[in-house]
Order: sequence, then C-alpha cells, then structure tokens
Amino acid sequence: MRPWLSPQGHFANPASDHAPGRMAAAAVERAREEVAALIGAEPREVIWTSGATEANNLAIKGAIEFSARERMHVLTTRIEHKCVLDSCRWLESAKKARVSYLQPDRRGMISADQLMDALAPETALVSCMWVNNEIGNVNPIAELASRLRERGVLFHVDAAQAAGKLDIDLATVPIDLMSLSAHKFGGPKGIGALFVRRKPRARVSPQMHGGGHEWGMRSGTLPTHQIVGMGAAAALAKLRLDENVRHMAELRDHLAIKLACIPEVMRNGDPDHAAPHILNMSFEGVEGESLRASLHSLAVSSGSACSSATAEASYVLRALGRDDELANASLRFSFAPSTTLKEVEAAAIEVDAQVRRLRALCPADFTQS
Repeated sequence: MRPWLSPQGHFANPASDHAPGRMAAAAVERAREEVAALIGAEPREVIWTSGATEANNLAIKGAIEFSARERMHVLTTRIEHKCVLDSCRWLESAKKARVSYLQPDRRGMISADQLMDALAPETALVSCMWVNNEIGNVNPIAELASRLRERGVLFHVDAAQAAGKLDIDLATVPIDLMSLSAHKFGGPKGIGALFVRRKPRARVSPQMHGGGHEWGMRSGTLPTHQIVGMGAAAALAKLRLDENVRHMAELRDHLAIKLACIPEVMRNGDPDHAAPHILNMSFEGVEGESLRASLHSLAVSSGSACSSATAEASYVLRALGRDDELANASLRFSFAPSTTLKEVEAAAIEVDAQVRRLRALCPADFTQS
C-alpha cells in the first residue's frame, strides 16, 4: 500500500486521464480482479465501497429504490448486522416499505423452508447474512440462493464474516448482491465492496451521488492505497484458505472444550453449522461488564463492535432466548490465522480464573469443580 500514499510514488487519482492516474487505475483494476477471484465473480461485478456497512446500505436501499412500487416488501432476520436492520427500518419509515423479520431457533438458525414460507407476492428483496458476526452460525445460503432465483426474488447476502473463511463461488451460487469488508480477511479498514451480478443483472439506485464512478453505482474518488491493500489481502486469503480454516477451527474447538469445563457455561450458536473463526460462550452467575473488565490481556467482546456504544445486552443473543443478564455475561472470541495455540491456552486459563473469582463474590451457589 505504501507507494500509493507518497507523492514521490503513485498518489494520483485513478479517475484522472494522465500517466500517473492511469497507473493508479491499473492498480485498482488489478485489485478488483483479486477480490473477484476470491469470491468467484467477474471483476466488473465488484463495486468499491468504504466497507460492508456502506455495501449493505447500497444493496438494501438501492435495490428497493430501484424496484417497482408494488414490490416494496423486504424479508430479513432478527439477527442481522445492525447496519442491515437499521437500513430496513429506514426503508419502513422513509419509503413506507414493509419489512418482515424472521425469528431464529434457539441455536440461532434460520432454515431455508422458514424463509421461503415467509415470501409474499410483493417481496422484492431477501437479505440474509452468510455467517453471523456474533455467534458464528453459517446459514444455508447456497440453497436459499437457488430457491430464490426460481421465485425471481433478489437475494442480498452480507458476507463480511464469510469471505476468506468459507469457499465462495458466485459462478455456481446465484446470489445477486453480496457485501464484503477488507479488514475481515486481513486487509485495511475503511474499504469494502459490493458484488452486483451482471447476468442476470441486479440493479441498485446509487446512494452516493457525484461523478458517476463505479459504473454509476458509487461516486467518489477511489482510495487507491486501501483498494490495493484489499486486493492483496484477498489474494492471500484465497491462497491460504484451506490452511487458515483448518487452523482457526482447531483453535476454536480447543477453546470450546477448555471453557466447557467451567460449570454453568453455555455455547451460543449451532456447533454443527459453525464458521471456523467465531466462538460465543455465556457464563451464568457473572456480571458481564465486570468479567470483560477483568480480562486485561484479552481482546474479547460481548457482541458486535458496531453495537458497543450501547450498554444493552446483545440483541442477537436475546433473539435466541437468552435473558438480558445471561446475554450480557457472554464473550465472543474471534480467531485469526495469526492466533496461536499458546494464546488460546492462556485465554482459557484467564477466563476460568476470572469467572471463578467473580462467582466467589456472588451469593449464587456454583460448584467450583
């Protein structure tokens, strides 16, 4: 990324028609090819955005704004990322669209039959994440895509937590719109992409207006350095996919076994449909904020970083039937290719010690075995 940040290097605007600008444009297109290769898409189907949040907004708002007035129904789930839910609520208030929110089962799964049964004649768009960002569940996206294509319903997938973690081939899975975020697979923050299928063509109305960049779908000067970083990260993620998935899944399972030895611990999500890099556990009899504050050496959270500004318990875990106290006493552990077994072992010891310490301060009766 560094050469594209320096005036002595290649700082030019990739939209400029001079030699430095053409060099920057060539780098942007190489990165577009690398991101497309990661997901099995054509390069021209990759539209640059500032991240998955913007991509989700563009897909959901843009698709409904482009649709006919008689097709203003959106179908999504109660456990989508906050930016998806807020985009849907905006459509309800600003565009008078009707939105249906599906309830997951107690393990956080949405079945294909459940979703298909909720379709209406006026359904224009279905939005369902590939991997849940808090509990790590993998939804049946390939089956949904095929069945929705048969019904002629546009399908948007938030794949921020799936790209680089699952094998994605959009040449065989008929998703229409798919959101990506570079920093979720090792790239820089502040850059992402929206896949917009060309055949059959998915259409969205732009949400950023200006010079008509990105085939009219997203105006604004492109950040060459961030795009180059996203492309490089995509190429590495594709090259090392099998190795990385195996490594992260082994660490996830190892930590799950270690933490399960603590009394009154519950795993959130469905272990039979789990992404390799996320583990979410609840600890009864512990005040959540105290637990997180006591884990000085661990970078863990109780939910999505995008919802951390609020003190409320995770709405994802509450949708699974957890009460506020148990949902708040939950930890989400994330694993990266760089995470080591030594770090996981240390994390298990620290969590165990702090849970037992906090329970000892609580009048509840727990068997500290």
